[in-house]
Amino acid sequence: MNNLLSYLKEEKDAKRKGGLYHKTQVSLAYNSNRIEGSKLTEEQTRYIFETRTIGFKEQEAVPVDDIIETSNHFAAFDYLLDTVDTDSTVDTALSNGIIKEFHRILKTSTSDAAKKWFKVGEWKTQPNEVDGAETSLPQNVETDMSQLNMRYNSLSEITFENIVEYHYRFEKIHPFQDGNGRVGRLILFRECLRNGIIPFIIDNEHKQFYYRGLKEFANMKGYLIDTCLSAQDTYGEWVRYFYAGSVN
Repeated sequence: MNNLLSYLKEEKDAKRKGGLYHKTQVSLAYNSNRIEGSKLTEEQTRYIFETRTIGFKEQEAVPVDDIIETSNHFAAFDYLLDTVDTDSTVDTALSNGIIKEFHRILKTSTSDAAKKWFKVGEWKTQPNEVDGAETSLPQNVETDMSQLNMRYNSLSEITFENIVEYHYRFEKIHPFQDGNGRVGRLILFRECLRNGIIPFIIDNEHKQFYYRGLKEFANMKGYLIDTCLSAQDTYGEWVRYFYAGSVN
């Protein structure tokens, strides 16, 4: 898995097209944004990544925020790779600072950023719900997130199941006004890479299974874990294809 991280970083630095880094960037940005309602197609997402332009010709117009957030997502994934360092002298443990930076990158220059109460890169200031369920109140978010990270980072060995459970608890806190799902899924990918586990991308086609898994996790963990395992199988096939079977 250290080799996989190095491979992704190498492709990023080389600006290599058509490889695993390229495919991951497009798929993760497209699916994570699409789950949250983006109108961009996967082909449009790929076009933005490859050309840094938005010439969609006669295709349906899309909201400016969708385009900005897609471009921002590419930058957030690069930040993800840069904060997963195999050098033991560097503390890469998941922290409130890293999580807030993901949010800052994702929401910079969006229409939300112009709202004084929104607080890009900071915890929410207004109560919110997710799927009709209450989440942590704004005044409790700092404490709830710090405790979540402390419990998670204190584990002697972080497993796939630990990472999925962290995701559930993060989404239950819902620490930001908006963008929680995208930040949470970036954390999923990061923590898999950091802990030597094949990462995965939740695709839009399986979002209802993903949402059901989050909703039912407290009573039935298997729904969400199975959805994530299925996504992991898909990404594992990509790794084997691009990395010539040298990563298990």
